[in-house]
Amino acid sequence: MTNVTLSIDDAVYNKMKLHSEIKWSEFIRKCIKQRVAEMEKIKNIMENESIMNMFASQEILKKDWDNKMDERWNNV
Repeated sequence: MTNVTLSIDDAVYNKMKLHSEIKWSEFIRKCIKQRVAEMEKIKNIMENESIMNMFASQEILKKDWDNKMDERWNNV
């Protein structure tokens, strides 16, 4: 496991000390893990959305491109 050092305002640290029942390192670990999972979901959604947009664009272009007027050029 990797160690990470944080800087926290003294006022916040003093308030944290009032709640010694909380394992702050575990709390922060869970927060970071949750945020990383959220960011991965967003990234996956964006990647999938880009792929879906690409496929949709291809279908639209193909529909617009494949028509009788364009096929007349095949015999030139």
